[in-house]
Amino acid sequence: MSYQVLARKWRPKSFDQLVGQETVVQALVNGLDNDRVHHGFLFTGTRGVGKTTIARILAKCLNCEQGMTSTPCGECSACVAIDEGRFQDLLEIDAASHTGVDNMRELNDSAHFMPVAGRYKVYLIDEVHMLSGASFNALLKTLEEPPPHVKFILATTDPEKIPVTVLSRCLKFNLRHLLPEQIAGQLSTILESESIEAEQAAVERISRAAAGSMRDALSLLDQAIAHGGGAVRDEEVARMMGSVDHDHVVRIIQALADDNASALLEIVGELSSQSRDLHSVLKSLAEVLHRIGLLQRVPEYRDPDRADWDSVAALAPKLTPEDVQLYYQVAIQGGRDLDFAPDARTGLEMALLRMLAFRPVESARGTSGGGTSGASSGSGKSGAAPSPRPGKAATNEKVARPAEKPEAEAAEEWHALYERLELNGPVRELARNIQLESRHGEAWRFLIPDAVEHLGTQNLVGQLQSAMASQLGHTVDLALETSTGAVLTPAAVAEQASIRRMTEAERAIADDPTVKALKARFGATIVEDTIQPLQ
Repeated sequence: MSYQVLARKWRPKSFDQLVGQETVVQALVNGLDNDRVHHGFLFTGTRGVGKTTIARILAKCLNCEQGMTSTPCGECSACVAIDEGRFQDLLEIDAASHTGVDNMRELNDSAHFMPVAGRYKVYLIDEVHMLSGASFNALLKTLEEPPPHVKFILATTDPEKIPVTVLSRCLKFNLRHLLPEQIAGQLSTILESESIEAEQAAVERISRAAAGSMRDALSLLDQAIAHGGGAVRDEEVARMMGSVDHDHVVRIIQALADDNASALLEIVGELSSQSRDLHSVLKSLAEVLHRIGLLQRVPEYRDPDRADWDSVAALAPKLTPEDVQLYYQVAIQGGRDLDFAPDARTGLEMALLRMLAFRPVESARGTSGGGTSGASSGSGKSGAAPSPRPGKAATNEKVARPAEKPEAEAAEEWHALYERLELNGPVRELARNIQLESRHGEAWRFLIPDAVEHLGTQNLVGQLQSAMASQLGHTVDLALETSTGAVLTPAAVAEQASIRRMTEAERAIADDPTVKALKARFGATIVEDTIQPLQ
C-alpha cells in the first residue's frame, strides 16, 4: 500500500476530532441538533485552518444513513464514500479552474435534479472568490432560493472579493489561525500514535513555523520525519528549516547589552554562512525581548508552554526597560522593512546597528562588558581632540563616549539650529545624525556615530558649515569626531519620539473600552500593522 501523507491520514472525520474552531463547530452542531440548517454556508480563513475539512464533515452530517446528526456514524456507505472522496452527491468545485459563467449555469441546471444516493446534494465551491462577476450573478438566484434538497458550502481565503449580494445569502463563519500550543498538542498525539520518537523542542519549533496552519504543520512534520530518518530532533529540524536557534538570539541580545557591534556582525555572518533564515531573526529576537519585558515587570512569571526561561531570565538584568522597548520596536519595524532592503543580510545588519545607534544615552551609562565602549580606554588621550581645518572632517580617530552625558544646553542649541537650517539630501542626513559635543566661539565640535561615518565627507561637511554660517551670520569652524557609543542626534530624538507615540497609540487602542468589548464579545483581534499614532 502506498504511503499516505499525514495531512490526509489524520484529516478529522468528525467535529470532535477538530482542533480549534470551537465557536464555528458549536454553531454548526446546534443547528444540526435543532434541525435548523441553513441552505448556504461561507467558511473563510487562511490556508490549512479547516475550511474544506469542516465542509466535508458537514456533508456527512447531512447525509449519514443513520439520520441527519451532528455525530455521523462514519461507517455507513455515505460516510465512507465522503471520506474517500467518491460520494456522488458531494460535488466539489474548484472555482479557480471553473470561473466561467457557463460553469455556474451547468451547476444551476444540475441543482434541480434529486440526489442520487444521499439525503442532500451538497455543492462545495472552494476558493469561491475566484469566480467572475458574471458567474456570481448566475449563481445568485439558485443560492437565494435553492431546491430543498440542495445545500451550498462556499470556502475562500479572500472574502473581501466576494460580492455583498452573495455574502448576504450565506451564514458566514470566520475560521481562526490555530495557536502554536493547539498545533503542538495535535502533533504530539500523532507522533505518539505513529510511534515516532520526537523531541518536544522540535515539535514546538514546527508548530511556530506553521503560522496557524495545521496542514502546513503536518507537511513540515512529514518533512522532518524524512529528514531525521524516522525521528524528529530539534537540531535537525532547525537545520532543515533554516531557523534560528535560541542560543543565537541570546548571543545577539548579549551583544546589544555590551554595545558590541563587532559581535553582532559576527553572529549575522555565522547565521548567513549556515544558510539560516535571516527573515526569522528579528521575529525571534522580538519574541525573546517580549519575554524579557515580562520578566522585568513580573520576575516570577513563567509560561509553561515556552522553554528556555532560565536563559531569558539571565538576560533581563542586563537591559533597561527602555532598551527592551526600543529594541522590540526596531525589531518589529525592521522585520516589516526587510523586503525593501537590498538583501536580507543587509536589512538585518542595519536593524541591529540601528538598535545601537538609537540606544538612549542614559542606558549606555550602565553598559559594561566586552563591547566596543572601551575602545579608547587605553589611548591615554583626554579632553577634546584638536579641531581640523575648516571644511575638513576629523573622522580619522574613533572615540567611545557612551558614559558621557552631553551638555543639555549644547544638545538643545544644535537641535534648535538644525530645525532652522533648510537642508536637503545627503547634507540633511549628515546634520540629523550628529551630536554637538562642544562649542567655543566659532569652533563647533560634533560627534558622529560610526555606523554613519561615511556621511562625514569633506564635501558634505563643507556644505553644512556654509549653511550654518549663513544662518548664524558669522564664519563657522566645524569638526567631526567618530563615536562608537550612543549619540544623541536629532535623528535619535525623532526616533525615540516616534517610538513613544507608537507605544502610546498601541496602549490607547488596547485600553479603549469599545475595543475591549469587541474582543470579549466577538473574539476580535487588533491588526497591529494598521495602528498609526495621531500626528
